Amino acid sequence: MDRREGNPVAPATGATVPSSEPSGMSSAAPGGLLAALQQEDVARLANRLAARVSQDADRLPNMRLAAVAAVLRVVDTGPELLFIKRADRDGDPWSGHMAFPGGRLEPGDASLEMTAVRETAEELSLDLTQGVMLGRLDDLAPRSPSLPPIVIRPFIALVPADVTFVPNVEVAATYWVPLAMLRHPDTQAEHVMTINGARARFPGFRVDRYIVWGLTERIVSQLLPLFDP
Repeated sequence: MDRREGNPVAPATGATVPSSEPSGMSSAAPGGLLAALQQEDVARLANRLAARVSQDADRLPNMRLAAVAAVLRVVDTGPELLFIKRADRDGDPWSGHMAFPGGRLEPGDASLEMTAVRETAEELSLDLTQGVMLGRLDDLAPRSPSLPPIVIRPFIALVPADVTFVPNVEVAATYWVPLAMLRHPDTQAEHVMTINGARARFPGFRVDRYIVWGLTERIVSQLLPLFDP
């Protein structure tokens, strides 16, 4: 697992992808990104995302909309998925959580896909338009009444293997986690917390010293079966 924490690095670079590729965002892809699209797991994922009909959540009048990007790259050992650890911030209900880059829809965003692109650029200086958007998953909403009323749409992006980051103040750390590790039973874990005096257990995945749980765990659990042979 490749971990980068604390030390800013150069902004992400990479070339663009032909519009004939799945939800391609530009033109003239490098051989490395084309090869990544042809990698067995990624090709299977892309085909299944293209064929599925994603479910939109019911939206109440007071609900905000948001989007996140589950970012993949392909290295010699196979696909890896990018996680961020959010910085500890007062007033942020997801402070310190393991997450995907993303945030709320803003008035200038043409779509929720563009929200995911903008937020990823703001949080990591990672330009998803230098890769390819493979598709989206089902909308999600928090199950806890203590969390803000929000609908979150997850998008799946593929980027060149050599991208780098400049995390902003909202991001404490970044982690590239091998897909094979996430799919291994030993990575499964539980997040335990006390709610109204009672202990509650939530399924999760262990990444470094942390547990991926909650909305991010639900996104990963949607994503992983799409890689199954």
